[in-house]
Amino acid sequence: MASVYTEKEKILVQGAVTIDDVVVITQRGMALLNEHHHIVDLAQVTEVDSSAISMLFEWLRAARKKDLHVQFINLPANLESLIQLYGAAELITTPKDPTSDQAAV
Repeated sequence: MASVYTEKEKILVQGAVTIDDVVVITQRGMALLNEHHHIVDLAQVTEVDSSAISMLFEWLRAARKKDLHVQFINLPANLESLIQLYGAAELITTPKDPTSDQAAV
């Protein structure tokens, strides 16, 4: 099962983000979003399916309700591919510079 926790100013997601666990992961991440924790690091995500995109959208909505600007960093390549496939790249931006590790939304 995936875990979601805070470390310094980041919210870290670890493990598989799939339909089996996405509801719990999404709720936990939304609860952690605040002015001190609004950078979501996905470097430790090991597996994703299309439900991961829904999770990102829910976190964006939650951040907007709290007047926060959430940043997604270190997106796994398979998640970036799904974002492109579903035409969500304009809503969930990815870095233009391949040396950058941040995607601001």
